[in-house]
Amino acid sequence: MENVTIPAVRTALNRWRLRLAVIALCLLGAGTIYVTNILLTERFTESTRNRAEVRLTLFVANLMSELQRNSIVPQLLARDPALIAALENGDFSLSTQRLLSFVDEIGAASLMLLDRDGRVVAATDRNRLGESFRSAPQFVNAMRSNATVFTRGETAQGGFNFIYSRRLDNSGSNLGAILVAVDLAKIERGWVGVSDAVYVADSEGRIILSTEPRWRGQEESVALAIEPASGAIERALRATEEWTELPIDAYFRGEAVLRREARVPFQGWRMVSFTSYASVRERVNGVLALEVMGFAILLALLFWYASRRAATRVAVYEQESNELRALNAALQREIAARKQMERSLQVAEQTVEQTSKLAALGEMSAAVSHELNQPLAAMKTYLAGARLLLQRKRPEETLSSFQRIDDLIDRMGAITRQLKSYARKGSDAFEAVDARAAVSSALSLMEPQLKTRDVEISRTLPSAPALIYGDRLRLEQVIINLLRNALDATKTAENPRIDVILAVGETVTLTVRDNGTGIEDLDELFEPFYTTKQAGDGVGLGLAISSGIVNDLGGRMIARNGAQGGAVFEVQLPLLKSALKAAE
Repeated sequence: MENVTIPAVRTALNRWRLRLAVIALCLLGAGTIYVTNILLTERFTESTRNRAEVRLTLFVANLMSELQRNSIVPQLLARDPALIAALENGDFSLSTQRLLSFVDEIGAASLMLLDRDGRVVAATDRNRLGESFRSAPQFVNAMRSNATVFTRGETAQGGFNFIYSRRLDNSGSNLGAILVAVDLAKIERGWVGVSDAVYVADSEGRIILSTEPRWRGQEESVALAIEPASGAIERALRATEEWTELPIDAYFRGEAVLRREARVPFQGWRMVSFTSYASVRERVNGVLALEVMGFAILLALLFWYASRRAATRVAVYEQESNELRALNAALQREIAARKQMERSLQVAEQTVEQTSKLAALGEMSAAVSHELNQPLAAMKTYLAGARLLLQRKRPEETLSSFQRIDDLIDRMGAITRQLKSYARKGSDAFEAVDARAAVSSALSLMEPQLKTRDVEISRTLPSAPALIYGDRLRLEQVIINLLRNALDATKTAENPRIDVILAVGETVTLTVRDNGTGIEDLDELFEPFYTTKQAGDGVGLGLAISSGIVNDLGGRMIARNGAQGGAVFEVQLPLLKSALKAAE
């Protein structure tokens, strides 16, 4: 009796354990589904908000990039010598073709050249030739300003055009204006590729760009009354996907719409986007359905496990052991492979670091060799002169030559120090420098080489000081490099001539002009190791170093071919502020 009672009690206990397990599993499933519903709803809603904000930020960045890229075009075209010459001479036969050569590279909607009367004399759209912009704001504002002017206007189709304009001057006289139409329509077309409704409003609240055409020209409240945000989102979706079953309105009826606004850092513009929450509930329900299915499967497995527990326990343990052993072996192999990859990566990093050090050392050695050639050549000339002076028993002049050689040695030491500072881009040694003294010193240093050649040197310096903030030695280094290049370029000229002009205006401008063969490749002129000289005459570092020095001094170097032949180099440096105040 007692032996029969014990198994019965154990069976009853097992049944109660199974019932309690089923109840616990059901309660766990209900709680998990409830918590999951809340968490996933919040998470997917926040994810929708974040994606909308990221897209809005990208849209603002793209819009600003297009505006900024086109804003510098009028400034560049206003300095084009061909356009200026056409306005001065009144010959516009090649102007339209020149504008057409620019428009594809620039990416603007259109380019127009206007004379001083506001008449279109050249345009990429030939249908606009002859139109008058005399009273148009883009022409009037450009002629009144010295800077680039942005103008927004309305088109006959209800849209807007966006134009940058700038005045063309030459020798203080107004010649006309250049108009660059910004193609913001392609930015607007790019917005259609997402399931959002987007618009851009100006500082007055008027919508100037939008994925919904009926919104343009309206304020937001009026625009949403004409076409709600859900309808605009529907239009965006229809433009990107093919809906063949349910009508698109079924996905938006009764659903909330997210509004996000961002400031566009341009004339008080702002960008607004509308995003639908329609997909949030569908995604949450999909996950909840998977959870319900998973708990149902667990419940079925619980009953199956209860009935087959005794028979399958050993097999389950053995299978789990095999899986663990296989997983452990796979982890060991992966760890070994990762260690080998890390060792290979370290070796590769060390190789790259060593290669970069060698490359930097080689470039610095070439730079030192290039910059020391000029003082060495001058020292050689002075030594030869000193030898002749000693033979002629003229000790005082001999001492003068030795003093110049000593100065050149000091200069060579200063050049090596300046090359180090060039690599560091430092400006600790900057001070007020008179550019006239730098030009005179550079010409004095080049005197031995100039005497060996029959070259006519024309020097034009202002009577007043031309003060800049910089390093005199580095400025002399730039002038010597330009003079040396001009001297080499005039080797084949019949009457070699070099003009050195220093002018003071809004900037201190140094011009070195020769009548040599000119410049073949302007694009690669300032690249390191680019040279047209014979082997042994140069390594192509002079202009690269000079350009870097001018950039460190806050200026810029411009190279072009002269109208009468030869090369022209201009170095523009900012005028010292204290000099401007003293002049006033």
